[in-house]
Amino acid sequence: MFVSLIIILTSSLVVISLFYRLRLPPVLGYLFVGLIVGPKAFGWVDDSEALPLLAELGVVFLLFSLGLEFSLSKMIALRQVVFGLGSLQVLVSGAVLGALLMLAGVPTTSALLLGGGLALSSTAIVSKELTSLGEIFSSHGQNAIGVLLFQDVVAVLLLTLVPVFAGNSDQAWYWALPLTLGKTVVLFVGLSLASRWVLPRLFHEVAAARSAELFVLLALVIVLLTAGLTHLIGLSPALGAFLAGMLLGESHYRHQIEADLRPFRDILLGVFFISIGMLIDLRLFASHGLLILGLTLALLLIKGSVVALLVKLRGSDRETAWRSGLALAQGGEFCFALMAQMQQNDL
Repeated sequence: MFVSLIIILTSSLVVISLFYRLRLPPVLGYLFVGLIVGPKAFGWVDDSEALPLLAELGVVFLLFSLGLEFSLSKMIALRQVVFGLGSLQVLVSGAVLGALLMLAGVPTTSALLLGGGLALSSTAIVSKELTSLGEIFSSHGQNAIGVLLFQDVVAVLLLTLVPVFAGNSDQAWYWALPLTLGKTVVLFVGLSLASRWVLPRLFHEVAAARSAELFVLLALVIVLLTAGLTHLIGLSPALGAFLAGMLLGESHYRHQIEADLRPFRDILLGVFFISIGMLIDLRLFASHGLLILGLTLALLLIKGSVVALLVKLRGSDRETAWRSGLALAQGGEFCFALMAQMQQNDL
């Protein structure tokens, strides 16, 4: 693992510097690093178990930072986007994609699950690009973030429902669904109480010590502890980190926390994109290039059109509609995890 990290970081240093000179997004650079160092190309780095864990931490830190920007008051103002537009986007996109998969001969249960998975977008990529472009608080940026938050809850629901639909669970779907939603509410209430009564006192004590080291340590512990507790109750660690950041967004120490965590966030998020790049197999492009290109364009067109239409029907202008559709048109990394679990359950 130590040698793999050296190879990854050194390759990233060279490639990202080159991409900046070429005025290309660093996300593409990290994906390219993953492609060239991964087992499908030069094979310098193998599929280590530790790498996905580091990659997931990058997404956790990113969502925590986003939560600091979207305080509780802002999220309350966005509730119609999160639950209104978010639920419509997932339902309509999932239904359309699921129906097309069924027409292609995929069994109904698998088609519905895959349709739901393909309806979700990449929180990491969308959030990173909107932040880099300074569009996180634009109309289409807020639409995208609101929908992505709803998608994170849906992602957990889909993973919960896989063994249920496969017949490998003692729990029916109509119990699994409210149980997951109930856990989310309990998590939110628990974090709300902690952010109001416990965390301000901790930050006050650390600030009184005037130690930058202690402040960074406390911020790291909060992010990792929140993500860990969320994972233990069967929810997405990234969702828990976002809620924690959102509740700390009203704190006087918000800007200091964000500044201290930014280096960890950016480096670990780079590892996340590298781990996605390592999944790319160029041999598949050689044998099925046109099919891959056609299906990718179809996914972008369907999802982008659905989102743009829904945003337009909600009363937004045409530019906001197509920009929102463009932001959410791509597929998400969650679909890899969903397909892996479906394979394990013989779906």
